[in-house]
Amino acid sequence: MKIEFKKVQTVEKEFDIKLDSVEFSGTFCRISNNLIKLNSNIIGKLMVECCKCGEEHYINIDENQDFILSDGEFLSENAREGEMIIEIENHIVDFDELLLSELESIKSDYHICSNCQSNDNFIDIEY
Repeated sequence: MKIEFKKVQTVEKEFDIKLDSVEFSGTFCRISNNLIKLNSNIIGKLMVECCKCGEEHYINIDENQDFILSDGEFLSENAREGEMIIEIENHIVDFDELLLSELESIKSDYHICSNCQSNDNFIDIEY
């Protein structure tokens, strides 16, 4: 789902996207001339790789994410500290791209499969 930045209104609007077994939903609205507030929830199962043995396994995801989307480069020396700012290029908000980016971020974390969690060896298996 894509929407032009300038077409986003100040009234919250809902969105819902499904990709495989992951659902990305929430609300978004304009909060200033070049900023959009996005409140989202990611729920589902995601295939990840164990950082010890390299085996793939599913993890359950249930994450709430709040973002501020900036139309172009975000220039501010005040407020918005501690908030996740995403700079949007080409004046288009691409919800599919946001979801894929978040999923890749989750995949890049360290995940340990149940076999390695129950294994008392502290040495990583080379693969």
